[in-house]
Amino acid sequence: MAVYIYSITFKDHPLRLDGLDGVGASPSPLRTVTAGPLCAVVSDAPEELRPKRRDIGRHQEVQQRLLADGTVLPLRFGYTAPDEDTVRQALEERGDEYAERLRLLEGCAEYNLKASQDEEMLLREILTQSETARRLNDDIRAGTAAPDTPVRLGELVANEVRARQEALASGVIEALRPFAREIDSSPPTGTDFLNVSFLVSDEQDELFLATELSLAHQMGEGFEFRLNGPLPPYSFS
Repeated sequence: MAVYIYSITFKDHPLRLDGLDGVGASPSPLRTVTAGPLCAVVSDAPEELRPKRRDIGRHQEVQQRLLADGTVLPLRFGYTAPDEDTVRQALEERGDEYAERLRLLEGCAEYNLKASQDEEMLLREILTQSETARRLNDDIRAGTAAPDTPVRLGELVANEVRARQEALASGVIEALRPFAREIDSSPPTGTDFLNVSFLVSDEQDELFLATELSLAHQMGEGFEFRLNGPLPPYSFS
């Protein structure tokens, strides 16, 4: 029977699974599959698995319970295997890799940071600081611009936005890098210029949080920092 996989951990983990429900409309009890020093926390896989709020919440609750008691290698929502034997075989064949990763994650949590800058503020900065952009904009407003001026201005502004946001993102990451064991960057979406996850140890947690807060204050008005965590270290599993 197909199984749904939540996490991998060492088999000496406390594994307090009582009171937790598995995913699916008719959840089955959580159980473990072991091989060598490792075990996987699984349940029967529902016939139809969709990212409903109920099931995502149950998946996350399992991770948080396990993380509270020790180190886990959390799998993202939706991982299944044909049967327990397949899970056991994976633990045997990739046991050294999983064990090494678990040791790296020991005592760590993930923090995800997103940041954005007010678009109007950024545009004003560019028009103020770039002589070329200011001149092209003035020509357009005065009605004396060449036909291709709006396109030229648009391209110039787009390039300036990209360069400035890349520099901002790099500066934030470098300021927080000393407090993270690993960093995982993702493409930002919408108006964000930053979307990055940090693997932070318990020893560096306070320094990381204090530095992030200081950066947010230094950037000032027009910037929004959104920090989410501590989280199970999905990005580093």
